[in-house]
Amino acid sequence: MFGWRYRTLAWMIACVAQLVTAQDMRQYASRSLFADQKAYRIGDAVTILVVEATNASNDAQTTSERDDDFALRGSGTVSLPQVSVGVGSQFKGSGSTMSRGVVRTKISTKVDSVLANGNLLINGKRRIVINGEEQLLTIHGIVRTSDILADNSVYSYNVSDAEIVFEGSGIVSRAQGPGILTKFLHFLF
Repeated sequence: MFGWRYRTLAWMIACVAQLVTAQDMRQYASRSLFADQKAYRIGDAVTILVVEATNASNDAQTTSERDDDFALRGSGTVSLPQVSVGVGSQFKGSGSTMSRGVVRTKISTKVDSVLANGNLLINGKRRIVINGEEQLLTIHGIVRTSDILADNSVYSYNVSDAEIVFEGSGIVSRAQGPGILTKFLHFLF
């Protein structure tokens, strides 16, 4: 007589407990075994594959030449002295510049904010020090979630408004720059 009441009560408690502890499947949709682990919220990590190659050259040549002659000669009965004036100028100039740069590296960044359209604002920094030589790589920009690859990486040419800075300091950098005397002479002249 009391058995079916206890079973009914236990069944009702189990149903209520199931409703109270129910999980929202949307919460775990990005962590599915069958879905890619892509960044989509603040604090998520995104690996940027920096593949940048620049090659720029500029050549210019200018040639300018000018000749002016003025002559005055006399004829007839009155003889006038012969006058001749000549003016000339010549200019030639040329110049060229060439710049090349190649950077290939990987850097992990984090999502700083998610924009209203779903794009991700990323920011990352890597500092490497080897034997007193320091290299600092920083990157900022905006990434579309559709550009994120299956391994949660993005090529740097897919980062819009990208700011990629590669700086170095140390013994090698100081050796490549001009000396104190050269800097002083450039300051004077």
